[in-house]
Amino acid sequence: MMPPTAPILKKEDYIRLKEEERIAKEEADKKKAEEAAKKAEEKKKKDEEKRLEAEKKLLSKSKNTILSADRRYIAWLALVAIAYNYNAWLITARLTFPYHDPAWNHRWVFFDILSDLVTVIDIVVWQPRLQFVKAGDIIKERALTKVHYRKSQRFKTDIISVLPFDLLCLHFEFSAVYRLNRCIRIESFFEFSFRFESILAKAYIWRVTRTTGYLLFALHVNACAFYVASVHQGLASTTWVYDGEGSAYIRCYYFAVRSLINIGGLPEPVTVFEIVFQMANFFIGVFVFSSLIGQMRDVIGAATAAQTYFRASMDGCVDYMNTYTIPKYVQNRVRTWYNYTWAAQGMLDESELLDKMPLVMRTAIAVDINLVTFEKIALFQGCDRQMLVDMLLRLKSIIYLPGDFVVKKGDIGKEMYIIKSGAVQVVGGPDNSIIFVTLKAGCVFGEISLLQSAKDGGNRRTANVKAHGFANLFVLEKKDLFDILVHYPESQKVLKVDILDMLPDQLLKNLDFQMVTNMLHKGIFQITLRVHLKSF
Repeated sequence: MMPPTAPILKKEDYIRLKEEERIAKEEADKKKAEEAAKKAEEKKKKDEEKRLEAEKKLLSKSKNTILSADRRYIAWLALVAIAYNYNAWLITARLTFPYHDPAWNHRWVFFDILSDLVTVIDIVVWQPRLQFVKAGDIIKERALTKVHYRKSQRFKTDIISVLPFDLLCLHFEFSAVYRLNRCIRIESFFEFSFRFESILAKAYIWRVTRTTGYLLFALHVNACAFYVASVHQGLASTTWVYDGEGSAYIRCYYFAVRSLINIGGLPEPVTVFEIVFQMANFFIGVFVFSSLIGQMRDVIGAATAAQTYFRASMDGCVDYMNTYTIPKYVQNRVRTWYNYTWAAQGMLDESELLDKMPLVMRTAIAVDINLVTFEKIALFQGCDRQMLVDMLLRLKSIIYLPGDFVVKKGDIGKEMYIIKSGAVQVVGGPDNSIIFVTLKAGCVFGEISLLQSAKDGGNRRTANVKAHGFANLFVLEKKDLFDILVHYPESQKVLKVDILDMLPDQLLKNLDFQMVTNMLHKGIFQITLRVHLKSF
């Protein structure tokens, strides 16, 4: 009796059997992947519910407090700054010039009460609600923010600034001298200036405006001082003092402008007091205005620093090209690239700015700007979102001019390209006059050469691609791509399916099996079988 032997299958039966085994395994893997995705979705849902619950608790604790960078608070600070400027400008003017008379006093009282009301509301309502940082934590509890404010030096200053010395006017004559304590609350103005500047897209405009305000206030104080000096000497007593004609404030302000800015043409001082006052005016004017002009120069210089750097870079490049007699058409293309890059992104290299930021901020900016584009790319759909974020941080942005070749057929493929804006064309023919396809924003190209083996020239570019108009492209290098994929095995499986569907049949044999093995770990059998099936 013969022992049992395994039946010998025909070639067709063996292939059919292996194909059935492959299909069965793929269905089992698909079922496992669906179960894993379902579990992951449930876990994500639970985590989201926990996060929302935690945010709800935190919101309940912080609903009565406010962040110092909140735009509502900054808008309120604007009103507080107006109230402070009212006191700073008009208290000095009312102390100096004869603006107190029975016809105007009730109006001054109304505006004084209005400005004091703003200050009191700020002290009672807003300042105790401001969140603060302690040992790295943002304190949001209302009780703690109130205690923190009341223990601060600012609270003491605020209380002194609202003491109602004005009530002394009931027993003495009406005077603005009792309101001088309002001027010590200058910290509120500086806080508004800082907060307002931080939210402006073009902060240098506010800096110039603020410096101009300092200049005008210095002239205002000098005008008040000149009027006091004229009263001390006697109005119209000499040709130098104010003669009492016209508007006292306007005439004295005109004197302050000519005196402090050293325009000249002023009446000669007569008495020793007048000479000393005028000399002090000249010295103070030189110091104050040189400081303010220096600040103005720094503000304008900081506002145009990026453009100055751009112009210097462009001029240096042009000088270099002229030194080596580079052809004019090349020089014109270089100039065009510089001008378009500046117009498109306002800087030559975005990475110079982003590299100075912490990783979490770079990630937030990259996500806000580019993640939507990435999620629309067919190759990456279904991949882990965090993997896309990691890829965003490895991208480099490059701008190509119209007609520039991004890749040429036969070049070594070391990177893939993602179109951020603009379009590129896949061309061919003897003179590259045939346009096979036009790729627009969100499309990917160069991934085939990136994933092919270098053996027998398999990782060389398979087509010519040139820019159609100005094209802004993201570049992702091969090393960066596979460094990222190592940490995302599920995304590797998704990419495996997409890549096999995208690759033409004639390129499957050149696929870099070592790279795909690293990506798939245990999935090499299915790819090998598919390649052999194609060869039968």
